Amino acid sequence: MELLELLPDRETMYRAFEEKDASFEGIFFMGVRTTGIFCRPTCPAKKPKFENVEFFPRTGDALAAGYRPCKRCRPLEPKGSFPSWLSPLMSAVEEDPSQRWTSQDIRDFGVDPTRVRRWFKNEHGLTFLSYLRSRRLGQAFLRIREGAEVMETSLDVGFDSVSGFCDALRKRTGISPSSARKRHSLHVSQIASPLGPIIIAGDSEAIYLVEFWDRRMLETQFEILEKRLGAIFFPGTNPCIQNMEMELNAYFEGRLKRFETPIRFPGSPHQEKVWQTLIAVPYGETRSYAALSKEVGNADAVRAVARANGENRLAIVVPCHRIIGADGDLTGYGGGIWRKRYLLALEREASKS
Repeated sequence: MELLELLPDRETMYRAFEEKDASFEGIFFMGVRTTGIFCRPTCPAKKPKFENVEFFPRTGDALAAGYRPCKRCRPLEPKGSFPSWLSPLMSAVEEDPSQRWTSQDIRDFGVDPTRVRRWFKNEHGLTFLSYLRSRRLGQAFLRIREGAEVMETSLDVGFDSVSGFCDALRKRTGISPSSARKRHSLHVSQIASPLGPIIIAGDSEAIYLVEFWDRRMLETQFEILEKRLGAIFFPGTNPCIQNMEMELNAYFEGRLKRFETPIRFPGSPHQEKVWQTLIAVPYGETRSYAALSKEVGNADAVRAVARANGENRLAIVVPCHRIIGADGDLTGYGGGIWRKRYLLALEREASKS
């Protein structure tokens, strides 16, 4: 199937651009004939006339048609990745997350601190310094859970005093350091994908969440993990998250058909049975909700099975996108029908090779 056939209709895409609908990120790019530029759906530029636009499924298609990338929305940069001007600084942060950064340190990387702050506020809703502080707290939290002393830990991660560390931890998590050993901490990272940013949460042993950043249930999924695991979330990464990122990249390139990174999906016995059954649906194939119910072992519980399918918090990895209506309609996907169509088409094409 041609990628053009996977696009929504022109009216839907034009309306998505008009409304700056982030759920269409990665689905299409819009070329403006009167200016010769192409944009992503959330570009802040003024809306052009309907008759002056055309749509493309990939940036390469827009470039081949003679359009140049918009300087405002930068469509050649995957949404969710660090822009090129910020990447050197973030690489340094990853090398030593405990370092305390000053404005002069940031300038030494050839970057304006105000620009960094503005980018983090726009993309993540917090300042760069707040991000670094959360990273240091996350490191400290993990070490305390493993038995490290509070005083030693607070100094190692860059806090001037134990009291300052304890105050920061209480504000961030609502608990004291002495209670930290009883809690389950999860790192949370954002990666870029052809379908927009993906949020990954996991510890050093397994991944607990893989979800599109704009899904309405995302906040609810975090709350569920917090209640079921006693979990606290901190920005950062770990080998498990890095492995999942590599596997997702390989999946989107059509090179991976089965995920191997350990996953965990705590839920009710019914939910866990549905999710385990979903994993067994072969790559490149689909099942109806009724067929899935039979495989779960309760043919009369189609509605309950469909609900559990929608409550899956490991998008793509636990392939709820492979479940469709009995008539073939692509119904019921939390990430959006357009993403579901993209994923199924990707798998069909990759299965032919």
